[in-house]
This record gives sequence, C-alpha cells and structure tokens, in this order.
Amino acid sequence: MSGKHYLIVVGGPTASGKTDFAIRLALHYRTVILSADSRQFYREMQIGTARPDAAQLAAVPHYFIGHLSVTDSYSVGDYERDALALLDELFQQHEVVILTGGSGLYIKALCEGLDEFPEVPAEIRDTVEQIYKNEGIEALQRELQTVDPAYYAIVDTQNPQRLIRAISVCRASGRPYSAFRTQQSVSRNFIPIYIQLDWPRDVLYTRINERVTRMMEQGSWRKPGSFIRCAITTPCKP
Repeated sequence: MSGKHYLIVVGGPTASGKTDFAIRLALHYRTVILSADSRQFYREMQIGTARPDAAQLAAVPHYFIGHLSVTDSYSVGDYERDALALLDELFQQHEVVILTGGSGLYIKALCEGLDEFPEVPAEIRDTVEQIYKNEGIEALQRELQTVDPAYYAIVDTQNPQRLIRAISVCRASGRPYSAFRTQQSVSRNFIPIYIQLDWPRDVLYTRINERVTRMMEQGSWRKPGSFIRCAITTPCKP
C-alpha cells in the first residue's frame, strides 16, 4: 500500500446508475462500499429506495444498508461518527473504499465535516413543532424570516423540518442559525475523489421511469418482514 487512503465518492441524480458503477469500482479495487443514502439505512424502507438487490449485495460487501429501524433515532452527526470509525477499520485492509448514495448532506458530513451547532433542549424543539402543527408552515416562515433573514433567503422554505431546526437553534442560542454555518472543512485521514455520473436529460428520464416501474413490480410481491439485516460494522447480506 502507498500509505495514502482514498475514498471514491460516486454521485449523480436518481437512476443515474450509481450502484452499478460503484460495484464495478469495488470489484476493480477489491474493496467495499459504504452507502450514504439515508433512506437505505432503514430496513423497513425496501420499496421506493432502490437499495441494492440480493445479487448486488452478494457481489460486494456493503455497509449502512438496512442496519436501522424506522423507530430508531439517527442523525447525520451519528452517521458521520459511525462512518469515520468504520473507515478507520477498513483502511487498515484497503487503500481504496467506495462511497455512494443520494444524500448530499451525509456525503458532505463524512468528507468535510459538519458545522458545530449548540444543543437544543427537547422542550424548545417540541414548542416549535407544536407551532407547525397548530399554525402551519407559514408561521415558521414568518418567524425564521424575522430572526434570521440571511438563512431564510437560502433555505427551502417549504421544508418544515429545516425551518423547525433553524428556529429551534435560534431560540436555544439567542443567535441566528446562519451564525453557526461556518462552511469550513475539517481535515480527514483520507483523500476524497468525486465522480459525478451524468446522462442526457431524455435518457435520464427514461431510466427514472423504468426504475419506478421496477419498484412497483417489486412492491407487488415482496412479503412483509422480508428485511435485509446488518449491523454497522458487518457488511449487509442478501
């Protein structure tokens, strides 16, 4: 081994072929794959997440697929911690590891780190969530625009969870949410190499339609409870 470690990050839009390409890379480098698709973490969410099938899981060891239940509490910070710990182990055996998935925030967390935010007491978040339930998303939009116009200008104002998070931080800290977004990368003991898959628009739309059809067909016969189970430190089995 060269002493350097490389994390090849395979990205791209839905149905661009990230899974197949990541497997080809993993076979070439005789290595393993980490998923950064937050929906594929949950064993109950088999339909609609396009997780690797049994043959793909058998071809290459995969991690972070079906290792959680939807009842588990798991944040992007938890993923960053768990994935970094796993990479420390994997890089003892592999010079190259593959990362793929559709959740950009999780990829960023692993490769660049997350901004440090203050702890938010549960009662504050509960209060903000209750505002959303009682008054709707418009009430959240109004408050965030008042307390943090800078973040309001760039956030997806139709995403209630992001609004709730930002307002909760503002209330807990007495500072704007945007004040904690430093955008500074942290040092990692590996070198990320980013590969972005791309297709002509019409071809990609055809691929998306074909995927939806396959998902519908799979959902019509899959038996409830036929989950793929694995632990964080154990590769998933078909």
